[in-house]
Amino acid sequence: MLPRPDLCDALTPTGVKVFQLTTNPQVPCSHIYMEAQIFTPDSQRFLMHYHGATHWGDREDPRHRYLLCDVADGTMTELIAEVGAIAPSVTPDGTAVYYFVDRTLAGGAITLKRVNIDSMERETVMMIDGWLPGIGFRPSKLYSLSTISSDGKRLAISCFLGDGVHEGAPFGLLVFDLERAEVNLVLSGPTWCNMHPQYCRSLDPDACHDILVQENHGNRCNAKGEIQILVSGLGADIHIIRDDGMDFRNMAWGRDSREFCQGHQCWIGHETRAITSTFTEPEHECRLIAGKAAPFLDHTGSATADAFRLDMSRHIPTPRFFHFATDIAGQRLITDTFDPEAGSSLYLADLPTDNGSLSNYTYLLNTRTSWQKGAHAHPFLSPDGKTAFFNSDESGTLQAYMVRLC
Repeated sequence: MLPRPDLCDALTPTGVKVFQLTTNPQVPCSHIYMEAQIFTPDSQRFLMHYHGATHWGDREDPRHRYLLCDVADGTMTELIAEVGAIAPSVTPDGTAVYYFVDRTLAGGAITLKRVNIDSMERETVMMIDGWLPGIGFRPSKLYSLSTISSDGKRLAISCFLGDGVHEGAPFGLLVFDLERAEVNLVLSGPTWCNMHPQYCRSLDPDACHDILVQENHGNRCNAKGEIQILVSGLGADIHIIRDDGMDFRNMAWGRDSREFCQGHQCWIGHETRAITSTFTEPEHECRLIAGKAAPFLDHTGSATADAFRLDMSRHIPTPRFFHFATDIAGQRLITDTFDPEAGSSLYLADLPTDNGSLSNYTYLLNTRTSWQKGAHAHPFLSPDGKTAFFNSDESGTLQAYMVRLC
């Protein structure tokens, strides 16, 4: 762990300390996408990519690893190294990690595994090697992120369901019952190519079944499930569905010819509110909008009837927000901004508990990243909100960084 006081500047608050976690100039490293459940609940250990990019790790690259990093001193332990390993989720109690080994690109199976963080003991939970029983689809090309329910009983991940021959094939959402070692397909269709599934982290026994999902309207994929057009027209919208496939609902964001969802969203800590970032025309602003689920009548986005939505960035002059995350208490938010002249900067803010807006909006530092798609900062917080993390290629090679906050 290399101290980087040079990444602080005159505007950085006193007491903020920056460290570079990975330093090998020959090896690109990064944090896992900011919505992933990769921290132990005590905020002391988390997972990261070794030889991986900001949006995913190459599951076919034998050099790719998932490392377990200690926040106190930056020491790293190799936890997952199998070829094909993808989509890890730390269990809510912090004792283990579920992950998949996806060998479908090589004609093989999908294996769900569990590894104990302390003992490194590993077990196979279940395997999918062929068609899903009673469904008529063979899952392949798992999404790079999985999500685990707050009670630790269910794991969800999206996948491709095509046969490699016919275009317009569906993508689907798989929910694994971890106690019974069973899997169910709860959502499918051709517009679910970039689903970003995220379990609600509420401890409420009903809300813990809700999954936030993204629908990419106007997308186009080839027969192999390779995305050719990610989204078009009025853009993506965001929904919530129960993990039994019922109660499909709307989030009141985007699709009004003026507001467009960027495709970044997350739950606010343990709450049932969530946040998305938007592009807004003609202002050319990127706002942070909070929302709650409302009944689905159509893909009406921001015009969804009787829906709660709150522009938390309305008091920020010319907001330019992109990637963000909150602490588990739902009190703090970290976000990056981007300006062609100023580059990519990190800001910290307090979240409103009612109909207010972001407060104590504080500049932290400039990440000095190139802002190429493979080098987005993707900031996130430890569960306790005391430590922040981001990516940057300021050294010439993509690396992972940590910020100790005041």
